[in-house]
Amino acid sequence: MALMTPEEFEKSLGRMRPKVFMNGKRVESVLSNPNTRTVVESNKASYAWALDPRYSDIMTCHSPLIDETVNRYTHVSGSIEDLVKKAEAGTFTGERLGTCIYRCVGDDSFHALAATTWEMDRDLGTEYHPRFIEYLKMVQRNDLSVAGALTEPRGSRQKRALDWPDPFLSLKLVDKTKDGIIVRGAKINISGAFASHELVVLPQSAHPEDEKDYALAFAVPADAQGITYVCQYSPYSAERELADDVYELGNPVFGQRETSMVIFDNVLVPWERVFHCGESRYALSFVSRFARTHRMTCGGTCKVGFMNQIIGACKLIQEYKGLDKAAHINDQITEMVVLRETGRACGLAAARLGGEDPPGSGVFLPDELMGNVSKLNVCNAFWRTMALAGDIGGGLVVTMPSLKELKNPETKDYVEEFFSFGSDQPTENILKVHKLLQHWTAGQHGVATWHGAGPVMAQKIMIQRVANFDHEKQLVKDTLNLKDKEVKKIEIK
Repeated sequence: MALMTPEEFEKSLGRMRPKVFMNGKRVESVLSNPNTRTVVESNKASYAWALDPRYSDIMTCHSPLIDETVNRYTHVSGSIEDLVKKAEAGTFTGERLGTCIYRCVGDDSFHALAATTWEMDRDLGTEYHPRFIEYLKMVQRNDLSVAGALTEPRGSRQKRALDWPDPFLSLKLVDKTKDGIIVRGAKINISGAFASHELVVLPQSAHPEDEKDYALAFAVPADAQGITYVCQYSPYSAERELADDVYELGNPVFGQRETSMVIFDNVLVPWERVFHCGESRYALSFVSRFARTHRMTCGGTCKVGFMNQIIGACKLIQEYKGLDKAAHINDQITEMVVLRETGRACGLAAARLGGEDPPGSGVFLPDELMGNVSKLNVCNAFWRTMALAGDIGGGLVVTMPSLKELKNPETKDYVEEFFSFGSDQPTENILKVHKLLQHWTAGQHGVATWHGAGPVMAQKIMIQRVANFDHEKQLVKDTLNLKDKEVKKIEIK
């Protein structure tokens, strides 16, 4: 099959039975719940774009594994050009969805798995890599949506995992059987897994040898027995549940980013789906390779798409209010453009400077330094963009009435008159654009951008590890013709 239609994707989800809870109640169907439905729509869009000739160059590619055209979110980059297209896909999906493309974490996990299983097989003589490749072929042939999961609750950071009162605060091996491994624990802040076909799990952090039971990587169906999803819930969730018309909302179809805690209660993982089990010195390799890939994706690509939406909304408000010549607003929008283009440049640089890692594996990853710089840069850039947009949008961004007032005969005329700002645009349009800015500037995306793909300190730590200053120091030594100090031996008579 290789490429699934949007309708086939929705039908395939309808055959699954994940155990999902939100706001204290069981979600009977992710297809009908208004909040989980936004994840379905986001992933569904990725299937539509892949089949659209206008976008297929970005959203699809040729897989040498199955010799067919596949969705880019099931593909492991095998060249610099693949990495560049991956970066472009991040911006494309970000600007059209205005939220997460929930398949990206799974795809970034594939990159870490392909590289590190190859390395383990080379070093240890294991057989994880062909096992993973067979799994990936299955994903590609069936065009599956795959979510990724790394982040864990964890215990006190002042204690080692073995000293926690609850050893399952990180996902842990319970037992090995002839059929596979049994795992228990949880992953938290996981985007969109309940509306995916599969869930790929990687370790969150490095583990010493005596913590090898935490060194795990595997894949399971999203509705595997023993998995429970406890979803996020916010005022925006409640607002969506109460909406008579989704177009009253800031991001009507695709919503806010939807996440959940994923609980593994003695889940059996068949051996053919186990890609790392106890080889503790490779746990950090999974994490770091995922991070450099996802930080390019999360930092230098999708947030650029988000900023395109914000800038577009600000320009429309500027026009609606007759402020086209307002110097300070033009200056603010110019600053947003610079922030956006800096983010784009970092993401593309991470792709362009990437390379094969490990050498000989055939897996191409973004440049590690620029991957982390991409994410660190966009953290501050996005907060600044939100602040500028909030200033342009004005108080109405957070004080606006419900769009339902336009259907209320007692208030409709007042709202039409006093929120039109003398514009020739329908008042409904003006309020909807302000509502979009509310979605961006007063919603969940600020904190989500800061912490998604790791908080700021995580990028700083990686940059400090990766940055090598020998070149810069040598430049100064050459410029000044500095000499190394001669060490004189003193003879003692």
